[in-house]
Amino acid sequence: MSNVSGSSSCSKNVRERGRVVGVPKRCWCGEAVVAKTSKSDHNPNRRYFRCVYAAGNKLMNDNHLFKWIDEALLDEVETMKEFLSETMKVEKKMQMELEKKMEMELEKEIFERIEDVKAEFKTRMNRMIIVLVVGCLIICGLVKLI
Repeated sequence: MSNVSGSSSCSKNVRERGRVVGVPKRCWCGEAVVAKTSKSDHNPNRRYFRCVYAAGNKLMNDNHLFKWIDEALLDEVETMKEFLSETMKVEKKMQMELEKKMEMELEKEIFERIEDVKAEFKTRMNRMIIVLVVGCLIICGLVKLI
């Protein structure tokens, strides 16, 4: 089994069909994948995935799936790292959007309170002006009487 004794994740023939990323489920031919143990001198007891058809017929140097299990698991870990990285980016973006929304709502609430205070202040100023005008009229009327 020359493709079993190699150290690459896929034999030359499998690369022609395309590199399988992660733990394979099926061979390109549609057959299931089985886990086997290498008996070669170069990779003794190293586990690998193999197409059931190719493993059953003891095919060598064929186009059917072959992948080392440790490399498949490393692919899975890398895929998860990328997924988590993207998830963290989305989460951070959502958090920033939420903070921006909360900031806008707080600004809106502060603005509404300021408008309420301005309206109340305007009402009080109008009352004070009316009281001053009435007071001035009373004083002018009293001055004319004296």
